[in-house]
Amino acid sequence: MKKGLVILLVFFAALVIYPFIFKNPFPRHLLIMIMLYGTMGIGWNIIGGYAGQVSFGNAAFFGVGAYTTAILLSKYGINPWIGMLLGCFFSSLVAVIVGYPCFRLRGHYFAIATIAVGEIVQILFTNWEYAGAAVGIYIPILEESFFNFQFHTTKLPYYYIVLAMLAFALLVCYAVEKSRLGYYFRAIKDDPEGARSLGINIQNYKLVAFILSAILTSVCGTFYAMYVLYIHPANTIDLWLSIHLCIIALIGGLGKIFGPVIGAFIFIPLTEFTRVYLGSEGQGIDLIIYALIIILLATLRPQGLWGIFAKSSS
Repeated sequence: MKKGLVILLVFFAALVIYPFIFKNPFPRHLLIMIMLYGTMGIGWNIIGGYAGQVSFGNAAFFGVGAYTTAILLSKYGINPWIGMLLGCFFSSLVAVIVGYPCFRLRGHYFAIATIAVGEIVQILFTNWEYAGAAVGIYIPILEESFFNFQFHTTKLPYYYIVLAMLAFALLVCYAVEKSRLGYYFRAIKDDPEGARSLGINIQNYKLVAFILSAILTSVCGTFYAMYVLYIHPANTIDLWLSIHLCIIALIGGLGKIFGPVIGAFIFIPLTEFTRVYLGSEGQGIDLIIYALIIILLATLRPQGLWGIFAKSSS
């Protein structure tokens, strides 16, 4: 246990000093994306890894967070931090509206339903003129400051903001795992009928897991909108984003606190390097690599790569 804590402290210390060692934009951008997807992966892991409900609709929460902040800022001048809070509220509302009927479904039927919901949300925003439709929304350029959530001369503030988001998501996941809530989630995942016989309200606790997942994902949507300063349905509400979150958690280890973080450190560099160095010629190569990794994991390490790290730290 002590060895694991030391490794954790060293890991975060390395993240803190990383941008002072690698000062070029791309290395910093790479870690920003890794931590952003790691945070979203943790959110997905709460509903998919702990509660056992495979969701392919989390991109909708990402999009709601991004669009809430972008619309409020561009049309009404409302501060993006307030937009982040309101995005969490609207994402939670969407989670309740979607989850309440969908959690009556079981197994792959729930997964199919979340795909449908994600596609419906994308189509709505693609055709919603008020939200920019297919053209999207350009975020207004404001004075560089933490209050405005915009930094034009360096990526360093974005780096530490997303690092704080990752740390917060890990704390939330740790609190869930060690609480009664986490035990209920695992009971629902492993034996739903047994959990119901013990008096656990399965549908309500699935909703709680879905709401927590929605909030963490929505916060990332706001961060992304303020980071790139331009959003549209294809880069915020896309089925592939939901699939990527599932893959990240699967690679690292389902139902493990640091599983999605490990998965993000493997998955995102593959995506970024194929995009930067291969461009259009590399389309599909990253998918082939992902498929090979998943096949190897399913064959040799079905519990994910977390098992390797857990053994080395024990």
